[in-house]
Amino acid sequence: MKSIIVAIDGPAGAGKSTVAKRLAKKLGYTYMDTGAMYRAFALKAARDGIDLENEDALRSALAATNIELYEDARGPKVILDGRDVAGEIRTPELSQAASKVSALKAVRERMVELQRAMGARGGIVAEGRDIGTVVFPKAEVKVFLTAGPDERARRRFAELKGNGKEVTLEETVAEMEQRDRRDREREHAPLRQAEDVIGIDSTGMSVDEIVEQIMKEIKKKTT
Repeated sequence: MKSIIVAIDGPAGAGKSTVAKRLAKKLGYTYMDTGAMYRAFALKAARDGIDLENEDALRSALAATNIELYEDARGPKVILDGRDVAGEIRTPELSQAASKVSALKAVRERMVELQRAMGARGGIVAEGRDIGTVVFPKAEVKVFLTAGPDERARRRFAELKGNGKEVTLEETVAEMEQRDRRDREREHAPLRQAEDVIGIDSTGMSVDEIVEQIMKEIKKKTT
């Protein structure tokens, strides 16, 4: 079976991360969580007191920023300038900050550069908002994964509570609406479906059912 690139896009709470991780493990591929890269940079900007509206300052910070993704026996690692920050980036505040910095051209260009370098050898399952449209437009399999707004909010709420975050369902719904609006309306690489995408509405579907549906498409491209 030849190694390919599987691109999974979609809005927050659609199940992209869970599905991408399961697929990567099943295929023996590398899992690329592009959203974690934006969150990591947002964390650095917050630590350094950089105004998220100041693109010049963010561009300068990017030049001295290195972000790597990999996984070991203990789980996924997000290495920001030599330190694992995977446990620090899953907060509602950083979700909003990541959405803001990802709308800036300079930030997206740098992240896409890093992502393409990681995907150059193939054998990856990448998930995010613009994987099939911008980062890997020639990916062999492109999936746009979504779900109903209520289900997405419930999933996001469960994820945050599972990570020990003190949030309400109402706050989660409001946060998700803001992120959706920003992702759709941003000038650079807005959230949209690629023309040759496989659309999957995951409402009411189990992870295994979604993975099996995508695996059928992967087998068509690899056998």
